Amino acid sequence: MIGNDFYTLELSNVFYSGQVEPGSCMQRIIGNIKTGVILKDVSMSVHSGEVLAVLGSKGSGKKALLDVISRRVQGPVRGQILLNNQPMGVCLFQQRCGYVTHKCDLIEGLTVEQTLYYTPTRLTGYLKKSKVKQVMADMALSQVSNRCIENLTKSEYRRLMIGIQLIKDPVILLLDEPTWDLDPLNTYLVVSILSNAAKKYGSAVVLTMEKPRSDVFPFLDRVLYLCLGDTVYAGGTRQMLEYFDAIEFPCPQLENPLMYYLCLSTVDRRSRERFLESNHQIAELVEKFKIEGGIYRKGTVITPTHPAEYKSPLLLGKIGAFNVAWTIYVRLLAATLSFKKSGIKQACLRLFLIPLYFALLWVFYRNTGLYQHTFVTRSGLVLNSLAGVYFLAVLNTVLLYPVYRTRYFQESQEGLYGGTIFLLTYNLVSIPFSFLSCLAAGAIIFPIIGSFENPMEYLYFSLILWACYMFAEQHTMASLMIVKDHLLAAIFNIYIICVCLTLSSGILRSIKGLQDWLFLITYATQPRYAAAFLNRQVFLFKDLNKPLPFDLKHNCTNMNLIETSILNGIANPYCRYASGQSFLSERYARDPGDNIFNGILDADLNIGITFAFTLGMIVFNMFLYLIPLPAFVKAKFRE
Repeated sequence: MIGNDFYTLELSNVFYSGQVEPGSCMQRIIGNIKTGVILKDVSMSVHSGEVLAVLGSKGSGKKALLDVISRRVQGPVRGQILLNNQPMGVCLFQQRCGYVTHKCDLIEGLTVEQTLYYTPTRLTGYLKKSKVKQVMADMALSQVSNRCIENLTKSEYRRLMIGIQLIKDPVILLLDEPTWDLDPLNTYLVVSILSNAAKKYGSAVVLTMEKPRSDVFPFLDRVLYLCLGDTVYAGGTRQMLEYFDAIEFPCPQLENPLMYYLCLSTVDRRSRERFLESNHQIAELVEKFKIEGGIYRKGTVITPTHPAEYKSPLLLGKIGAFNVAWTIYVRLLAATLSFKKSGIKQACLRLFLIPLYFALLWVFYRNTGLYQHTFVTRSGLVLNSLAGVYFLAVLNTVLLYPVYRTRYFQESQEGLYGGTIFLLTYNLVSIPFSFLSCLAAGAIIFPIIGSFENPMEYLYFSLILWACYMFAEQHTMASLMIVKDHLLAAIFNIYIICVCLTLSSGILRSIKGLQDWLFLITYATQPRYAAAFLNRQVFLFKDLNKPLPFDLKHNCTNMNLIETSILNGIANPYCRYASGQSFLSERYARDPGDNIFNGILDADLNIGITFAFTLGMIVFNMFLYLIPLPAFVKAKFRE
């Protein structure tokens, strides 16, 4: 073994009660779920350099045992779980142990080497690079080091998942079904690699298997057979044959002993008679092991030279927050700027989707002309600009964010970092891209509604678009915290945006036509302020401060007659708006004497509150991701 330290994981009389049947979301919220005893008086031990296989049929409690050891369960646990005679707590497990779950969602666009290197550890620089190369060699991944993870085979992906945990030098490594759905050759490869890694690094490996093959028998130092939470056998693999011979259950020749005794420990449900017979037989096996299995439980231990000396303390302290944040940030940046298919897709969505949309708007709105219809046309342009950045922000977020969200939930279970670091690093990557994208979009569409003679007007236009984009992105990220389905999250957020735009933008429905209680609600929506700022910017443009003709044939120069006809209730068939100011008054003035330009259309107030909504949503998300979620909510992102 590379490490000279010797570690022992011991479980003594462990009982665990938890949920035994799946329940609906509402049942879980109100606590109306069926619970029962899942693990019953389980005792076992495993030492450095050993591989222990937990065997049992589906529902036997294999995964529950790993969750109990890793302290991830929510139900009551009785008994002792000790690492070198110290109680196994959450902090101790997260710092010194590793857990390879059945499913792990790695970040697309990264290569195998990048995925390993960007795993937060205490190692940095040259030492970390050396460790990555060593782990890739041990996991037989050196030949695919530059291959993207989405192009890996099942076996390579599983070995990469194991390598991510080995990078952290765990003294105890738990694995949930690492050979599931692998062919015989790759099953043999994975188990042999785990055995070699256990002896090389001095780790104690605990893995679950549902269908063990005979060729993995030599690599298993210990086995634990479970049936409905009861222990049928726990001890050395080679002593297992001796034990079952002693209780008159010898393994027939040419049979796979691992599979034979697994079948012996499984309830036969093919008929009522077989169910009762097998259930009675298993109950006898459990009782016999309680009486006669004590001497087999310890198995053969490779005694270290100085078993009482542990050269490194169990608790090493957490990794520095700055180092973790920097690693996560660089990983996000590498995935986004990757020249692989996934990276190109992310970069295109972040940089070019919004400018492409505004290029289409430019095609449709470029020939608006300075006629009466330009008031309605430009109003539609403002609406489409706002709706576009809102909807595209939702689309980008549901396409790009979930993979990082799911990886965060998985890594937060390992205690690597929390929600604040995750959101901070994600925003540091997202904000520059969205800012450049909105600047480009503003440059495309602004010439239709303004002039580059005053660059500050263009900058304000682009900043409003950017603030709206960021708000919708943060709002969608908040909903994706608890909503796993991308489509449902998109529909929910788009519905909210549509309601806000209809209610408070003053475009689809004038502000002055709203009832008082609806008007008060508009104060709590960002589109009210963003639309008011853009409408003022568009309709107070110098080319709109004079009467505009209806078309080439009908002029609107005599505005006194127009205003008189309007006051007398006579509809003018051609000229409705005397100027951009009269258009804004129609949309926003609730009373004839209102000074809307120092009130609802105040430019400084509107741009300030628009950004205040965005900043407020970012801060709200920071707090939201610190709130402990129910286990069943977080579990759906890990399973």
